Amino acid sequence: QVQLVESGGGLVQAGGSLRLSCAVSGRTFSVYAMGWFRQAPGKEREFVATINWRGDSIAAADSVKGRFTISRDNAKSTVYLQMNSLKPEDTAVYYCAMRRGSDVSSRSSEYYYWGQGAQVTVSS
Repeated sequence: QVQLVESGGGLVQAGGSLRLSCAVSGRTFSVYAMGWFRQAPGKEREFVATINWRGDSIAAADSVKGRFTISRDNAKSTVYLQMNSLKPEDTAVYYCAMRRGSDVSSRSSEYYYWGQGAQVTVSS
């Protein structure tokens, strides 16, 4: 059984930082691309960032470029999202997901395993 477990969410003031982690078990982590998505109250889920299987190709949404960094540690079967210079509009539930392939993608339909989500709240 594949499990993705996010951790590291919480409440932070605007301008602060948080690092989300997503530990994967039950499947060979190192051959699949991973992604982070988020969903704010009353809004659709949106793409945040993605990383390929080797960790040498990444993509990020324009809204987080220069502030958020995705990375992975295949030895630990874990993907990370470092979030700096947080803004109130970054408030959302953040989900990690495993893709049906090894290359980066921003399409949520191409991810078939999802975590339970981690709440990130940024106060102004």
